[in-house]
Amino acid sequence: MVEFKFAKYGENFGTREMGAKIRQELLVLLEGDERIVLDFTGVNVVTNSFADECIAKLLLDMPLAELKKKTTFRGLNPVAGKSVLVALQRRYKVLGSSK
Repeated sequence: MVEFKFAKYGENFGTREMGAKIRQELLVLLEGDERIVLDFTGVNVVTNSFADECIAKLLLDMPLAELKKKTTFRGLNPVAGKSVLVALQRRYKVLGSSK
């Protein structure tokens, strides 16, 4: 397993710009064979915009089943976890309705 520590980028994540930057790094890691631990330990705030841009937009590059197989989450506080979950649900719904 490979750990990707979000805290190395800061404690608060609110912008799509930061989400896009980090998503590009995640995509490189996801090309490998190892499972990626998305470690949010030490992160206080994750907005819906950041979560959509960074995490949910990964669904544009791979199906949900593959994303689940290749990643796991660690250290999300309840509020940040809700932001990530809502972003994934919304993106999945949009992608599902476009097929």
